[in-house]
Amino acid sequence: MSRPRSPAVSAAVRQGVSVSVATGLYGVSFGALAVVAGLTVAQTAALSLLLFSGGSQFALVGVVAAGGSPLAAVATSSLLGVRNTLYGAVVSPLLDVRGWRRWAAAQVTIDESTAVAVAQRDPQAVRVGFWATGLGVFVLWNVCSLLGALAGDALGDPRAWGLDAAAGAAFLALVWPRLASRDARLVAALAVVVSAALVPVTPAGIPVLGAAAAAIAAGLLSPAPRARRGGAR
Repeated sequence: MSRPRSPAVSAAVRQGVSVSVATGLYGVSFGALAVVAGLTVAQTAALSLLLFSGGSQFALVGVVAAGGSPLAAVATSSLLGVRNTLYGAVVSPLLDVRGWRRWAAAQVTIDESTAVAVAQRDPQAVRVGFWATGLGVFVLWNVCSLLGALAGDALGDPRAWGLDAAAGAAFLALVWPRLASRDARLVAALAVVVSAALVPVTPAGIPVLGAAAAAIAAGLLSPAPRARRGGAR
């Protein structure tokens, strides 16, 4: 008989499933918008399968829809994709995977899987939360983006379905508990201010990178709490 699942692992699975459903459904929006922008159903499906980064995919489609060149579309998409490298640096030591699993982990290292993983405290729950979220989003995102592409513009404005808010709400629900301390709230506020200031004057992708850089700099410059220093002695 298998050992009963711990409460921490069960909670991680529930979080992963809920985030997967919310994010996966949003794939319908991407599929529909991609086809309206001029991509074929096959191109849309390949983009979701291979690139698999919602923000980067929407950025690419947005540039194409605005009449931008393929080079501009790829450059903008790549700027947003840089953040996944930072996520990889965070989750890699937590997962400790080798061989083909490392390649699989890299493919599903996204905003949602990283957020669920780092929100856990139990090491096993970290790993389970990461894989449950990453694989769940991967499957549902690809299925739903294909359905959206097949439906095309028959859905009308995807925002009318409320799918654009579902993924953001799920992600905010995960981040919110981590803003309990004053320092965390100040760093989050700084990131928001930097991002908002850059939006009107920089290309897509730069505000996200600027906010991330500001948060990292604030974390590096802030002194460690005295209690933590004492605990290490």
